[in-house]
Amino acid sequence: MSLEIEHLTMQFGGLIAVNDVSLTVKPGEIHGLIGPNGSGKTTIFNVVSGYYKPTAGRVAFAGKNISGLPAHQITMLGFARTFQNLRLFKTMTVLDNVLVGMGHHAKTTLWQQILDPVGVQREEKALTDKAMALLDLFEIADHARERATSLPYGNQRRVEMARALATDPKVVLLDEPAAGLNETETDVLRETLLKIRDSGVTIFLVEHDMKLVKGVCDVISVLDYGKKIAEGAYATVSRDPVVIEAYLGKEEEL
Repeated sequence: MSLEIEHLTMQFGGLIAVNDVSLTVKPGEIHGLIGPNGSGKTTIFNVVSGYYKPTAGRVAFAGKNISGLPAHQITMLGFARTFQNLRLFKTMTVLDNVLVGMGHHAKTTLWQQILDPVGVQREEKALTDKAMALLDLFEIADHARERATSLPYGNQRRVEMARALATDPKVVLLDEPAAGLNETETDVLRETLLKIRDSGVTIFLVEHDMKLVKGVCDVISVLDYGKKIAEGAYATVSRDPVVIEAYLGKEEEL
């Protein structure tokens, strides 16, 4: 099921943040979205995830127009999202933060709690086991009972990504997941992203770390001043003189 962005424009007053952008995120791929600060990357994420209604154009998923749907409906269609700024529940443990992401999977009613407590316990154990498996994927299972915001920044990033995957998404939008990570942590993130992709989850990735982008992305779209200026494999995009000038300067390459 492809995510299709067609002639998308997002305008705020006199500012055109995204200008007639079209791209397709194919299922089972990691699609990178790169460009200078202010080029419209996060705005596109906000439109796709239902926080903004586009001024023009549309967003479609599996052939269905999802433009302007509220965020919770888009989540139910199979989308998950992380943000540039961490949005963890500050007083909750690492495990509880991930369990919150599974809220729509919990089917227990009040009557079931009264009439079938054993069944309720079975469901709670299944959800906890799944959450622990996600924490293990991100190598933070040992911190499950710790308060999430007490962890180092890099591990907090991992908690947020684990929580996003807890919704069983078809597509996950990751907004600068390597921000604040050191080189070793970024290498671990690279391997984790590849595992997520290989499990069948499509990844739409905004990132400034070009080493990470090179290591994981199947396709890269490049934005500048709200417009798409290039698209293709890393080897092609990184040698495009327009991209080099717009993103890093004439004397540098990606």
